[in-house]
Amino acid sequence: MKILVINGPNINLLGTREPQIYGYTTLDDINQELVEYSKTFLEDKIELVFFQSNIEGEIVNKIQQSSQFEGLIINPAAYTHTSIAIADAIKAVGIAAVEVHLSNVSTREDYRKISYVSDSCIGVVAGFKKDSYKMALLGLYNYVKERI
Repeated sequence: MKILVINGPNINLLGTREPQIYGYTTLDDINQELVEYSKTFLEDKIELVFFQSNIEGEIVNKIQQSSQFEGLIINPAAYTHTSIAIADAIKAVGIAAVEVHLSNVSTREDYRKISYVSDSCIGVVAGFKKDSYKMALLGLYNYVKERI
């Protein structure tokens, strides 16, 4: 099973960016933990491919090029609240996607409570910092496995 993990703007600054909200774990740490988690807790071989961009169009392009993947985990970051293009790209490719956030966006500023992306996804995981990604992977894995 091949899973694409996309991270949006400023996620490359994890570990130093507002650690009281996002924690001290870096994006590289999250990616490595996700690989280790998949090998330890999921019985099938999973290939994880990671992509991060601060540029909306690059994220849209990567989603459009995802036909070889069974699933997508996406942290659109600030684009969550602004990007119809990312939402449309997910719908267009038709692969199962899970939206993920490190913080609990529903308890933050009002504009963060609106997601244009979540309607294109099978689920949303938020508020568990780095573990949000593991929960998203487990849910996506089980969802895809039931349909294979």
